[in-house]
Amino acid sequence: MPITVDACAAQHQGDRKEQQDRVAIFPHARRKGVALAVVADGMGGHTGGALAAAQVIHTTKNNLDHFAPADESAKCLLENSLREAHTMIKASRFMNEKDPHSTAVMLLLLPGRVAWAHCGDSRLYRFRGKELLGRTVDHSYVEHLIASGRITAEQATTHPNRNVLLTSLGGQDEPKMDFADTDDLLAGDAFVLCSDGLWGYFQDDELATLVAENSARDACEILIDKARQRGEGNGDNISLAIIKLVEALADKPTPPSGFVPRSKN
Repeated sequence: MPITVDACAAQHQGDRKEQQDRVAIFPHARRKGVALAVVADGMGGHTGGALAAAQVIHTTKNNLDHFAPADESAKCLLENSLREAHTMIKASRFMNEKDPHSTAVMLLLLPGRVAWAHCGDSRLYRFRGKELLGRTVDHSYVEHLIASGRITAEQATTHPNRNVLLTSLGGQDEPKMDFADTDDLLAGDAFVLCSDGLWGYFQDDELATLVAENSARDACEILIDKARQRGEGNGDNISLAIIKLVEALADKPTPPSGFVPRSKN
């Protein structure tokens, strides 16, 4: 059964003085059916975070434009994009005297396959209808505490160190990166990439339902509106990209030349 893509990227500044997130969905310049979505959440004081996040977007697009699927693996593209962005952000400290960092999450769409990678606490969710098939695990202090059994996932939502990251792009240490891929794709599957300014306000089941019941564009608008309401005047930057796999409508057969449809009495 043919599958097509319904995709949308959106963001909101929230209640911050500056938008330091960046989000984009890029089609490959020459390869049909190849595209890449990316969300980057910048950190580092005034303008520093925005510069870091913008570097992630720039590096990723440049690498996608030169990506040859027949000769290069999806993981290679994603890993190179993260590592190169890390190197460029780190080097920018010497030029602008700031301390820029960024998280990143990326999803590469290929014919019949998808691959993704992340660094930090920007997330990717994978849904099938209203069911959560999985999500990325944040490189954060509270996720470390959960994994070691010291706190529960519920306690993590209110932990005083819930925003502390263990890795990021642009830091002194080499960034930690996780990768995954799948060719198990069906109409009704959806992927959501987002910064913590969005996911912090939603349980998995609510997020799944809103994405399943709406177009990608409408879901983006609804999720941002709800996050803004729940932020109660103290909301972070919000960025997200939604990629939904939907059943392609069959083309109607073209009538023969000269054929004139006749209505029944």
